[in-house]
Amino acid sequence: SFLVDGLAAEREQGITIDVAYRFFDIGERRFVLADTPGHEQYTRNMITGSSTADLTIVLIDALKGVGTQSRRHAVIASLLRIPHLVVAINKMDLVNYDEAVFNRLRDEFASFLAKLTFVQVTFIPMSALRGEMLATRGQADGGAMPWYRGPTLLETLETTSAHRVVAAGSHLFRFPVQRVMKSKFGPDASLRGYQGTVVGGGIRRGDNVRVLPGGVEAIIAEIQFDGGGQDEAHEEQAVTLILDRQLDISRGDMLVAGDVAGEPVIDSDTTEKQKPYVGRAFSANLCWLDPSSLVFGRRYWIKHTTQSTRAVIEKIEFRLNVETLAKEPVPSDTLLMNEIAQVQISTQQPLIFDAFETNRTTGCFMLIDDTTNRTVAAGMIIGALQA
Repeated sequence: SFLVDGLAAEREQGITIDVAYRFFDIGERRFVLADTPGHEQYTRNMITGSSTADLTIVLIDALKGVGTQSRRHAVIASLLRIPHLVVAINKMDLVNYDEAVFNRLRDEFASFLAKLTFVQVTFIPMSALRGEMLATRGQADGGAMPWYRGPTLLETLETTSAHRVVAAGSHLFRFPVQRVMKSKFGPDASLRGYQGTVVGGGIRRGDNVRVLPGGVEAIIAEIQFDGGGQDEAHEEQAVTLILDRQLDISRGDMLVAGDVAGEPVIDSDTTEKQKPYVGRAFSANLCWLDPSSLVFGRRYWIKHTTQSTRAVIEKIEFRLNVETLAKEPVPSDTLLMNEIAQVQISTQQPLIFDAFETNRTTGCFMLIDDTTNRTVAAGMIIGALQA
Protein backbone atom coordinates (compact mmCIF):
# COMPACT_ATOMS: atom_id res chain seq x y z
CA SER A 1 0.00 0.00 0.00
CA PHE A 2 2.92 2.38 0.63
CA LEU A 3 4.03 1.79 -2.95
CA VAL A 4 0.75 2.54 -4.74
CA ASP A 5 -1.61 4.29 -2.28
CA GLY A 6 -0.66 7.91 -2.80
CA LEU A 7 -3.80 9.63 -1.50
CA ALA A 8 -3.99 10.50 2.20
CA ALA A 9 -7.58 9.21 2.29
CA GLU A 10 -6.41 5.82 0.98
CA ARG A 11 -3.89 5.38 3.79
CA GLU A 12 -6.28 6.68 6.45
CA GLN A 13 -9.11 4.34 5.44
CA GLY A 14 -6.98 1.41 4.31
CA ILE A 15 -8.69 1.20 0.92
CA THR A 16 -7.84 1.95 -2.70
CA ILE A 17 -9.84 4.84 -4.17
CA ASP A 18 -8.11 6.03 -7.34
CA VAL A 19 -6.01 4.26 -9.97
CA ALA A 20 -2.26 4.50 -9.35
CA TYR A 21 0.37 3.66 -11.97
CA ARG A 22 3.89 2.45 -11.23
CA PHE A 23 6.61 1.50 -13.72
CA PHE A 24 9.22 -1.22 -13.22
CA ASP A 25 11.56 -3.50 -15.15
CA ILE A 26 12.29 -7.22 -14.83
CA GLY A 27 15.28 -8.14 -16.94
CA GLU A 28 14.46 -7.10 -20.48
CA ARG A 29 10.75 -6.67 -19.81
CA ARG A 30 9.12 -3.38 -18.82
CA PHE A 31 5.81 -3.25 -16.96
CA VAL A 32 3.16 -0.70 -16.07
CA LEU A 33 1.36 -1.63 -12.84
CA ALA A 34 -2.15 -0.16 -12.48
CA ASP A 35 -3.45 -0.51 -8.93
CA THR A 36 -7.25 -0.36 -9.13
CA PRO A 37 -9.91 -0.30 -6.39
CA GLY A 38 -12.24 -3.23 -5.82
CA HIS A 39 -15.09 -1.54 -3.97
CA GLU A 40 -18.40 -1.25 -5.83
CA GLN A 41 -18.35 2.54 -5.34
CA TYR A 42 -15.23 2.76 -7.52
CA THR A 43 -16.18 0.36 -10.32
CA ARG A 44 -15.56 3.09 -12.90
CA ASN A 45 -11.98 3.51 -11.61
CA MET A 46 -11.50 -0.25 -11.86
CA ILE A 47 -12.63 -0.28 -15.49
CA THR A 48 -10.45 2.72 -16.34
CA GLY A 49 -7.32 1.10 -14.93
CA SER A 50 -8.02 -2.30 -16.48
CA SER A 51 -9.02 -1.13 -19.95
CA THR A 52 -5.52 -1.49 -21.47
CA ALA A 53 -4.21 -4.37 -19.34
CA ASP A 54 -2.84 -7.67 -20.62
CA LEU A 55 -2.73 -9.45 -17.25
CA THR A 56 -4.76 -9.08 -14.05
CA ILE A 57 -3.57 -9.96 -10.53
CA VAL A 58 -6.35 -10.55 -7.99
CA LEU A 59 -5.20 -10.60 -4.35
CA ILE A 60 -7.09 -12.87 -1.95
CA ASP A 61 -6.58 -12.75 1.81
CA ALA A 62 -5.97 -16.31 3.02
CA LEU A 63 -7.74 -15.46 6.30
CA LYS A 64 -10.83 -13.78 4.79
CA GLY A 65 -11.20 -15.98 1.71
CA VAL A 66 -12.84 -15.15 -1.61
CA GLY A 67 -14.80 -11.90 -1.29
CA THR A 68 -17.18 -9.88 -3.43
CA GLN A 69 -14.34 -7.62 -4.55
CA SER A 70 -12.39 -10.63 -5.83
CA ARG A 71 -15.36 -11.71 -7.95
CA ARG A 72 -15.99 -8.15 -9.15
CA HIS A 73 -12.38 -7.75 -10.29
CA ALA A 74 -12.52 -11.06 -12.16
CA VAL A 75 -15.81 -10.27 -13.92
CA ILE A 76 -14.65 -6.85 -15.09
CA ALA A 77 -11.34 -8.28 -16.30
CA SER A 78 -13.31 -10.88 -18.24
CA LEU A 79 -15.61 -8.24 -19.76
CA LEU A 80 -12.52 -6.35 -20.90
CA ARG A 81 -11.15 -9.54 -22.49
CA ILE A 82 -7.93 -9.57 -20.44
CA PRO A 83 -6.46 -12.99 -21.32
CA HIS A 84 -4.37 -13.94 -18.25
CA LEU A 85 -5.58 -13.89 -14.64
CA VAL A 86 -3.19 -14.46 -11.72
CA VAL A 87 -4.85 -15.25 -8.38
CA ALA A 88 -2.38 -14.46 -5.58
CA ILE A 89 -3.57 -16.03 -2.31
CA ASN A 90 -1.69 -13.82 0.15
CA LYS A 91 -0.90 -13.95 3.89
CA MET A 92 -0.22 -17.68 3.84
CA ASP A 93 2.11 -17.13 6.81
CA LEU A 94 -0.97 -16.33 8.95
CA VAL A 95 -2.46 -19.76 8.23
CA ASN A 96 0.82 -21.62 8.86
CA TYR A 97 1.35 -22.20 5.13
CA ASP A 98 -1.47 -24.75 5.19
CA GLU A 99 -1.83 -26.43 1.79
CA ALA A 100 -5.46 -27.32 2.57
CA VAL A 101 -6.35 -23.62 2.92
CA PHE A 102 -4.79 -22.85 -0.46
CA ASN A 103 -6.55 -25.78 -2.15
CA ARG A 104 -9.92 -24.80 -0.67
CA LEU A 105 -9.69 -21.18 -1.83
CA ARG A 106 -8.34 -22.23 -5.23
CA ASP A 107 -11.18 -24.68 -5.86
CA GLU A 108 -13.83 -22.21 -4.65
CA PHE A 109 -12.64 -19.40 -6.92
CA ALA A 110 -11.89 -21.70 -9.87
CA SER A 111 -15.54 -22.80 -10.01
CA PHE A 112 -16.57 -19.15 -10.36
CA LEU A 113 -13.86 -18.37 -12.94
CA ALA A 114 -15.03 -21.28 -15.10
CA LYS A 115 -17.99 -19.09 -16.15
CA LEU A 116 -15.70 -16.36 -17.49
CA THR A 117 -13.53 -15.96 -20.60
CA PHE A 118 -9.90 -16.13 -19.44
CA VAL A 119 -7.34 -17.87 -21.64
CA GLN A 120 -5.08 -18.71 -18.69
CA VAL A 121 -5.54 -18.69 -14.89
CA THR A 122 -2.61 -19.09 -12.45
CA PHE A 123 -2.97 -19.60 -8.68
CA ILE A 124 0.00 -18.66 -6.47
CA PRO A 125 0.24 -18.95 -2.66
CA MET A 126 2.40 -16.22 -1.17
CA SER A 127 3.35 -14.10 1.81
CA ALA A 128 3.98 -10.58 0.56
CA LEU A 129 5.15 -9.44 4.00
CA ARG A 130 8.06 -11.91 3.91
CA GLY A 131 8.50 -11.89 0.13
CA GLU A 132 7.79 -15.64 -0.09
CA MET A 133 6.66 -16.70 -3.56
CA LEU A 134 6.83 -13.05 -4.57
CA ALA A 135 10.44 -12.81 -5.72
CA THR A 136 11.90 -15.89 -4.02
CA ARG A 137 10.54 -19.16 -2.68
CA GLY A 138 11.32 -18.13 0.90
CA GLN A 139 13.38 -19.60 3.76
CA ALA A 140 16.68 -19.01 1.97
CA ASP A 141 15.11 -20.33 -1.24
CA GLY A 142 14.55 -23.72 0.31
CA GLY A 143 10.84 -23.06 0.03
CA ALA A 144 8.40 -21.93 2.69
CA MET A 145 5.72 -23.94 0.88
CA PRO A 146 7.44 -27.04 -0.53
CA TRP A 147 4.07 -28.46 -1.56
CA TYR A 148 3.76 -25.70 -4.22
CA ARG A 149 5.96 -26.32 -7.26
CA GLY A 150 4.65 -23.59 -9.53
CA PRO A 151 6.34 -20.27 -10.43
CA THR A 152 6.67 -17.26 -8.14
CA LEU A 153 4.78 -14.09 -9.00
CA LEU A 154 7.80 -12.43 -10.61
CA GLU A 155 8.60 -15.61 -12.56
CA THR A 156 5.03 -15.56 -13.86
CA LEU A 157 5.43 -11.98 -15.02
CA GLU A 158 8.78 -12.78 -16.63
CA THR A 159 7.37 -15.69 -18.65
CA THR A 160 3.77 -14.71 -19.40
CA SER A 161 2.72 -14.42 -23.02
CA ALA A 162 -0.47 -12.53 -22.20
CA HIS A 163 0.71 -9.49 -24.17
CA ARG A 164 0.90 -11.70 -27.26
CA VAL A 165 -2.64 -13.07 -26.87
CA VAL A 166 -4.62 -10.98 -29.33
CA ALA A 167 -8.31 -10.64 -30.01
CA ALA A 168 -9.88 -12.95 -32.57
CA GLY A 169 -9.84 -10.40 -35.37
CA SER A 170 -7.02 -8.07 -34.40
CA HIS A 171 -4.95 -9.43 -37.30
CA LEU A 172 -7.48 -7.86 -39.69
CA PHE A 173 -6.33 -4.53 -41.11
CA ARG A 174 -8.11 -1.53 -39.60
CA PHE A 175 -7.04 2.09 -40.18
CA PRO A 176 -9.41 4.83 -38.93
CA VAL A 177 -8.56 8.05 -40.76
CA GLN A 178 -7.70 10.79 -38.29
CA ARG A 179 -6.51 13.56 -40.59
CA VAL A 180 -6.19 14.33 -44.29
CA MET A 181 -2.90 15.96 -45.28
CA LYS A 182 -1.93 17.59 -48.57
CA SER A 183 1.44 19.14 -49.28
CA LYS A 184 1.49 22.62 -50.81
CA PHE A 185 5.08 22.74 -51.99
CA GLY A 186 7.70 20.69 -53.81
CA PRO A 187 7.40 17.58 -55.99
CA ASP A 188 4.78 16.02 -53.68
CA ALA A 189 2.33 18.92 -53.94
CA SER A 190 -0.20 16.78 -55.78
CA LEU A 191 -0.20 13.99 -53.20
CA ARG A 192 -2.89 13.57 -50.57
CA GLY A 193 -2.04 11.58 -47.47
CA TYR A 194 -4.34 9.97 -44.92
CA GLN A 195 -2.96 10.00 -41.39
CA GLY A 196 -3.91 7.78 -38.47
CA THR A 197 -2.88 4.80 -36.38
CA VAL A 198 -3.10 1.18 -37.48
CA VAL A 199 -5.41 -0.46 -34.91
CA GLY A 200 -5.45 -3.94 -36.38
CA GLY A 201 -3.29 -6.10 -38.62
CA GLY A 202 -0.84 -4.54 -41.04
CA ILE A 203 -0.51 -3.25 -44.59
CA ARG A 204 2.19 -3.26 -47.28
CA ARG A 205 2.92 -0.97 -50.18
CA GLY A 206 1.02 -2.25 -53.21
CA ASP A 207 -1.80 -3.81 -51.18
CA ASN A 208 -5.39 -3.24 -52.18
CA VAL A 209 -7.56 -1.40 -49.61
CA ARG A 210 -11.25 -0.57 -49.36
CA VAL A 211 -12.56 2.72 -47.98
CA LEU A 212 -15.58 2.43 -45.68
CA PRO A 213 -18.39 3.38 -45.54
CA GLY A 214 -18.28 4.18 -49.26
CA GLY A 215 -16.73 0.90 -50.40
CA VAL A 216 -14.42 2.25 -53.13
CA GLU A 217 -11.06 0.53 -53.55
CA ALA A 218 -7.52 1.78 -54.14
CA ILE A 219 -3.90 0.64 -53.88
CA ILE A 220 -1.37 1.75 -51.27
CA ALA A 221 1.20 3.77 -53.22
CA GLU A 222 3.34 4.97 -50.31
CA ILE A 223 3.64 4.54 -46.55
CA GLN A 224 5.22 7.47 -44.71
CA PHE A 225 6.52 7.06 -41.14
CA ASP A 226 8.70 9.43 -39.11
CA GLY A 227 9.55 11.57 -42.11
CA GLY A 228 10.54 8.74 -44.45
CA GLY A 229 9.04 6.03 -46.59
CA GLN A 230 8.76 2.35 -45.69
CA ASP A 231 7.39 -0.82 -47.23
CA GLU A 232 4.88 -1.79 -44.54
CA ALA A 233 3.01 -0.58 -41.46
CA HIS A 234 2.02 -2.68 -38.48
CA GLU A 235 -0.39 -2.39 -35.56
CA GLU A 236 -0.01 0.64 -33.24
CA GLN A 237 2.08 2.54 -35.81
CA ALA A 238 1.00 6.10 -36.60
CA VAL A 239 1.58 6.51 -40.34
CA THR A 240 0.54 8.44 -43.43
CA LEU A 241 -0.92 6.35 -46.25
CA ILE A 242 -0.86 7.66 -49.82
CA LEU A 243 -3.14 5.98 -52.36
CA ASP A 244 -2.65 5.53 -56.07
CA ARG A 245 -5.59 7.83 -56.86
CA GLN A 246 -7.47 10.75 -55.36
CA LEU A 247 -10.57 9.80 -53.37
CA ASP A 248 -13.06 11.66 -51.20
CA ILE A 249 -11.90 10.41 -47.77
CA SER A 250 -12.32 12.31 -44.53
CA ARG A 251 -11.85 11.93 -40.77
CA GLY A 252 -13.97 9.08 -39.43
CA ASP A 253 -13.69 6.91 -42.55
CA MET A 254 -11.80 3.62 -42.25
CA LEU A 255 -9.43 1.75 -44.55
CA VAL A 256 -9.63 -2.05 -44.49
CA ALA A 257 -8.12 -4.80 -46.62
CA GLY A 258 -9.49 -4.58 -50.14
CA ASP A 259 -10.29 -8.27 -50.51
CA VAL A 260 -12.44 -8.54 -47.39
CA ALA A 261 -15.49 -10.69 -47.99
CA GLY A 262 -18.61 -12.01 -46.34
CA GLU A 263 -20.34 -10.81 -43.21
CA PRO A 264 -18.64 -9.26 -40.15
CA VAL A 265 -17.34 -11.88 -37.73
CA ILE A 266 -16.75 -12.12 -33.98
CA ASP A 267 -14.77 -15.34 -33.79
CA SER A 268 -11.52 -16.69 -35.16
CA ASP A 269 -12.92 -19.82 -36.79
CA THR A 270 -14.04 -18.01 -39.93
CA THR A 271 -12.17 -16.88 -43.01
CA GLU A 272 -8.95 -14.92 -42.77
CA LYS A 273 -10.16 -11.50 -43.96
CA GLN A 274 -13.57 -10.09 -43.05
CA LYS A 275 -15.16 -6.68 -43.14
CA PRO A 276 -16.30 -4.71 -40.10
CA TYR A 277 -19.88 -3.72 -39.44
CA VAL A 278 -21.21 -0.53 -41.00
CA GLY A 279 -24.44 0.52 -39.34
CA ARG A 280 -26.40 2.79 -37.03
CA ALA A 281 -27.60 0.30 -34.40
CA PHE A 282 -25.74 -2.12 -32.15
CA SER A 283 -25.86 -3.82 -28.77
CA ALA A 284 -23.16 -3.20 -26.17
CA ASN A 285 -22.08 -3.69 -22.58
CA LEU A 286 -22.19 -0.23 -21.04
CA CYS A 287 -20.63 1.00 -17.79
CA TRP A 288 -22.13 4.23 -16.47
CA LEU A 289 -19.35 6.47 -15.11
CA ASP A 290 -21.07 9.74 -14.21
CA PRO A 291 -22.73 10.79 -10.91
CA SER A 292 -25.78 11.93 -12.89
CA SER A 293 -27.86 8.95 -13.98
CA LEU A 294 -28.64 7.92 -17.53
CA VAL A 295 -31.58 9.80 -19.07
CA PHE A 296 -33.39 7.25 -21.22
CA GLY A 297 -34.02 8.48 -24.78
CA ARG A 298 -31.69 11.47 -24.43
CA ARG A 299 -29.13 12.19 -27.14
CA TYR A 300 -25.47 11.90 -26.18
CA TRP A 301 -22.33 12.32 -28.22
CA ILE A 302 -20.68 9.00 -29.03
CA LYS A 303 -16.90 8.95 -29.62
CA HIS A 304 -15.80 5.88 -31.58
CA THR A 305 -12.27 5.64 -33.03
CA THR A 306 -11.89 8.96 -34.91
CA GLN A 307 -15.60 9.57 -35.44
CA SER A 308 -18.12 11.47 -33.30
CA THR A 309 -21.88 11.59 -33.80
CA ARG A 310 -25.13 11.66 -31.85
CA ALA A 311 -26.44 8.52 -30.16
CA VAL A 312 -29.52 7.42 -28.22
CA ILE A 313 -29.88 4.45 -25.87
CA GLU A 314 -32.99 2.80 -27.24
CA LYS A 315 -33.30 -0.05 -24.75
CA ILE A 316 -31.73 -1.33 -21.54
CA GLU A 317 -31.91 -5.11 -21.86
CA PHE A 318 -30.64 -6.01 -18.38
CA ARG A 319 -28.26 -4.92 -15.64
CA LEU A 320 -25.32 -7.20 -14.91
CA ASN A 321 -24.61 -8.15 -11.32
CA VAL A 322 -20.82 -8.29 -11.43
CA GLU A 323 -20.65 -10.42 -8.29
CA THR A 324 -23.08 -13.20 -9.26
CA LEU A 325 -23.25 -12.73 -13.07
CA ALA A 326 -27.06 -12.51 -12.73
CA LYS A 327 -28.94 -10.57 -15.43
CA GLU A 328 -31.23 -8.27 -13.45
CA PRO A 329 -34.16 -6.24 -14.85
CA VAL A 330 -33.98 -2.43 -14.88
CA PRO A 331 -37.53 -1.27 -14.11
CA SER A 332 -36.74 2.46 -14.04
CA ASP A 333 -35.11 2.66 -17.51
CA THR A 334 -32.04 4.33 -16.08
CA LEU A 335 -28.53 3.51 -14.94
CA LEU A 336 -26.70 4.84 -11.91
CA MET A 337 -22.97 5.46 -11.53
CA ASN A 338 -20.85 2.25 -11.57
CA GLU A 339 -23.69 0.08 -12.93
CA ILE A 340 -23.04 -2.17 -15.93
CA ALA A 341 -25.83 -3.10 -18.35
CA GLN A 342 -26.42 -4.53 -21.80
CA VAL A 343 -28.07 -1.90 -23.97
CA GLN A 344 -29.18 -1.19 -27.52
CA ILE A 345 -27.85 2.03 -29.09
CA SER A 346 -28.71 3.84 -32.31
CA THR A 347 -26.60 6.57 -33.88
CA GLN A 348 -27.33 9.50 -36.15
CA GLN A 349 -24.53 8.65 -38.59
CA PRO A 350 -23.33 5.12 -39.45
CA LEU A 351 -20.31 3.83 -37.53
CA ILE A 352 -17.67 1.39 -38.77
CA PHE A 353 -17.04 -1.08 -35.97
CA ASP A 354 -16.17 -4.61 -34.90
CA ALA A 355 -17.30 -6.57 -31.88
CA PHE A 356 -15.12 -5.84 -28.85
CA GLU A 357 -13.94 -9.44 -28.67
CA THR A 358 -12.75 -9.10 -32.27
CA ASN A 359 -10.92 -5.79 -31.93
CA ARG A 360 -10.61 -3.91 -28.63
CA THR A 361 -10.09 -0.56 -30.38
CA THR A 362 -12.81 -0.60 -33.04
CA GLY A 363 -15.15 -2.36 -30.61
CA CYS A 364 -15.17 0.26 -27.83
CA PHE A 365 -16.69 3.73 -27.50
CA MET A 366 -17.44 6.56 -25.07
CA LEU A 367 -20.62 8.55 -24.43
CA ILE A 368 -20.23 12.27 -23.72
CA ASP A 369 -22.76 14.68 -22.17
CA ASP A 370 -23.05 17.66 -24.53
CA THR A 371 -23.92 20.10 -21.74
CA THR A 372 -21.08 19.28 -19.32
CA ASN A 373 -18.60 17.69 -21.79
CA ARG A 374 -18.07 14.92 -19.23
CA THR A 375 -17.49 11.33 -20.32
CA VAL A 376 -20.57 9.66 -18.83
CA ALA A 377 -20.17 6.06 -20.05
CA ALA A 378 -17.78 3.59 -21.64
CA GLY A 379 -19.00 0.73 -23.79
CA MET A 380 -17.92 -2.52 -25.42
CA ILE A 381 -19.78 -3.48 -28.61
CA ILE A 382 -21.34 -6.94 -28.79
CA GLY A 383 -22.68 -6.85 -32.34
CA ALA A 384 -24.82 -5.00 -34.89
CA LEU A 385 -28.59 -4.71 -34.79
CA GLN A 386 -31.03 -4.08 -37.58
CA ALA A 387 -31.76 -0.36 -37.47
